[in-house]
Amino acid sequence: MKSTIRFMAVRNIAFAMTLVLTVVGLGALFSKGLNFGLDFTGGTLIELQYEQAADLEVIKRELGQAGYTDAVVQSFGASTDVLVRLAGDDPDLGSRVAEALRKVDSTTRFEVKRVEFVGPQVGEELRDQGGIAMLLALGGIMLYLAFRFQWKFGVGAIASLVHDVIITLGVLAFFRVPFDLTVLAAILAMIGYSLNDTIIIYDRIRENFRVLRKASLIENIDISITQTLMRTIATSLSTALALLALLFFGGDVLAAFALTLLVGVVVGTYSSVYIGATVLVWLKLSVEDLIPPVADAEVDDGRP
Repeated sequence: MKSTIRFMAVRNIAFAMTLVLTVVGLGALFSKGLNFGLDFTGGTLIELQYEQAADLEVIKRELGQAGYTDAVVQSFGASTDVLVRLAGDDPDLGSRVAEALRKVDSTTRFEVKRVEFVGPQVGEELRDQGGIAMLLALGGIMLYLAFRFQWKFGVGAIASLVHDVIITLGVLAFFRVPFDLTVLAAILAMIGYSLNDTIIIYDRIRENFRVLRKASLIENIDISITQTLMRTIATSLSTALALLALLFFGGDVLAAFALTLLVGVVVGTYSSVYIGATVLVWLKLSVEDLIPPVADAEVDDGRP
């Protein structure tokens, strides 16, 4: 039998580090705030149609040379269609952007298909709906775990996910990463990823309660995490490699998405061990918690 790694032996040190990181994350959120992108703050959408396949990196560089350094450039449908998003509500912004691009490179042919302004009211609605979606996801997760396992597992999973969200949002706020709909999608995906890691460990802890009858809760947790460690490392490493490829080679459009998920994978793997499992120790999970109550049998006194 392979040796067991004593993860819970350093749980107090891990908790202290978690507390520091959480305070720093909250401090960054309250002091700097999230750098909301045009999806949430409003701005101008400019659709360009090129005669040939457009190179998004070249277009963004040309816009930067023309003074539009905050422009967001995305592919829109076909490879010849490009969507440029800029802050501001100037009705002449589309024509000025087209003129600036033609000055930088007069050989490239394109036309402006449409110019639309997205007001801040729409951005506020998207922000509110995104927050509601996140809260509903957390609530649904807690209910699911409470029914599948036991309420103490639900508390541990929610504590892990709240930790993951705070740390990730703190990193985004500290480094002023633009927060748009793709980053919100990455946050929700991160919640699912972290939850999956936590469930794998919780499921093994529950199974080991039946097998390791003489083991204490801490011994059970250490054995369970050790048994699932290779699976956790393989999953996290393969996911991280894919996200690193997106971060370095996916361009500016996917950079924030990849960075958010990459941070989420790291903190999610950590929290599955040192938040989710530690909460079970604090709540004193026992084998009795996993055994359904048995109704008292009726006493047969011999009367009909």
